[in-house]
Amino acid sequence: MSAEQAPTQSLMSHLLELRTRLLRSVAAVVVLMAALMPFSNRLYSVLAQPLMQRLPEGASMIATGVAAPFLAPFKFAMMLAVYLAMPFVFYQVWAFVAPGLYQRERTLALPMLISSVLLFYLGMAFAYFLVFPIIFGFFASAAPVGVLVMTDVSSYLDFALTLFLAFGVAFEVPVVVVLLVLLGFVDIAALRKGRPYVIVGAFVIGMVLTPPDMFSQTLLAVPICLLFEAGLLVASLLGRRAARRDAASAVE
Repeated sequence: MSAEQAPTQSLMSHLLELRTRLLRSVAAVVVLMAALMPFSNRLYSVLAQPLMQRLPEGASMIATGVAAPFLAPFKFAMMLAVYLAMPFVFYQVWAFVAPGLYQRERTLALPMLISSVLLFYLGMAFAYFLVFPIIFGFFASAAPVGVLVMTDVSSYLDFALTLFLAFGVAFEVPVVVVLLVLLGFVDIAALRKGRPYVIVGAFVIGMVLTPPDMFSQTLLAVPICLLFEAGLLVASLLGRRAARRDAASAVE
C-alpha cells in the first residue's frame, strides 16, 4: 500500500463509521417515534395538563387549523422521541470521537457528556413541574373580564417546546463553567468578578429564549444564576483535587 493510499483509506473508514453512527441515531429516533405514535394523543394530554388544570371553568383548548388535532400530537411525539433518544445519540458521538482523545480528555469528556444529558432533562422537568403551573396560572387569572381563555393546541405546543428547549439549554451552565475552568480558558477568580455581568446576561438570555413575558424571563434567569454558582463550586472542588494530585506527583 502506498503512502497516498493509507490516508485515503483512513479517511474513508472514518466517513463510513460516521455514516453508520448517524444512521443508528436516526434509527433510534424513528423506532422511538413509532413506539410513541399510538399514544400521541395521550401524551399531548399529559403535556397540556398544567394548562388545563388552570383554565377557568367552561374553557378548553381549541384547534383552529384543519389538521391541527392530528399534527400537534404528532409533532409532540416526534420531538419527544428526539429528546428520549439523546443519550443514545450522544453515546454514538462519544464512540466516534473517543478513539482520537487522550486518556485525560476521555476522563473529562465522559462525565461532562453524562452530566449534559442529565441536566438537559432536569431543565425540562423544572419547566414542566414548576414553571408551567406558575405561568399558566398567572395567564389564566390575568385575563380581562369577559375574555374566555381558549388556547390553540398548536400555539400551546410551540410555547411548551420553546420553554423545554430554553430551560434544557440553560441548565447546561454548570457544564460550560466547569469546562471553561478545567480547560484553562478562564480562572475561577475572573468568573467570580464577573458575577454582575452574568446576572445581566442571564436576564438577557431569558428575554431572548423565552416568550415575551416577565415571569418566563425571571423563572429562567434565576436558575441560570444559581447554576452558574453551582458550576463555580464544582470547578473549584475539581481544581483543588487536581492541585493536590499534582503536588503529590511532584513529591514523588
